[in-house]
Amino acid sequence: MTDPLLELRGVNKSFGPVQVLHDVDFKVYPGQVTALVGDNGAGKSTLVKTIAGIYRADSGEFRFDGQQVSITSPKDASALGIEVVYQDLALCDNLDIVQNMFLGREAKNGVMLDELGMEERARSTLASLSVRTVKSVRQSVASLSGGQRQTVAIAKAVLWNSKVVLLDEPTAALGVAQTRQVLDLVRRLADAGLGVVLISHNMVDVLEVSDRITALYLGRVAADIPAAETNHSQIVELITAGRSGDIGIPAATAAESA
Repeated sequence: MTDPLLELRGVNKSFGPVQVLHDVDFKVYPGQVTALVGDNGAGKSTLVKTIAGIYRADSGEFRFDGQQVSITSPKDASALGIEVVYQDLALCDNLDIVQNMFLGREAKNGVMLDELGMEERARSTLASLSVRTVKSVRQSVASLSGGQRQTVAIAKAVLWNSKVVLLDEPTAALGVAQTRQVLDLVRRLADAGLGVVLISHNMVDVLEVSDRITALYLGRVAADIPAAETNHSQIVELITAGRSGDIGIPAATAAESA
């Protein structure tokens, strides 16, 4: 296995007296999909927002491409090549696909917007991801289906030469056909060499596209295992109890956390 592209070592995060993350170790490898799973309140969102620079870790070490780095703001994360696609997608219905993909990062030609350049980059990015469900990059986002919106949000994330993409529940509320499109896209991102983090409650999706699975239990990493070496029942046990057989956090620690 290659070295991790993104690595967190012993990361802790508290909000007042409540400690949400406890000595979290987390790795993301290039060319792989790492699933981050856990029950509500396990700390998934806090971990993602800490990686994205929205929250600042209280302690711990961040390494990117083998070098120790400091992530204290979303700007720091973006500069490294870390992009997050949140569940609400953060797309504007009144704008078209090109305008959404470049929102806040518009390209200019002198004092004017480089409309043709942005349109070409948007089109080539979608083509590089083998996206064929979008008829025109000038379509209004309001006219797109849920799967197409998710595709645009992911394309927006990879447009900026990102190396790590975090996807928060990308198939939530999608139909069967749209879910298939998004999962295929997630796999293509990894096959293109990106490090992909998939946050999902759908274990079928997780087992289908993931290379590794990291299970959180009440802010602690219960397991970090290859997807091929686990199954649905074991993942559920790790999520709900922090242990499954010989795998997981110590029983005394799990009981103390609960």
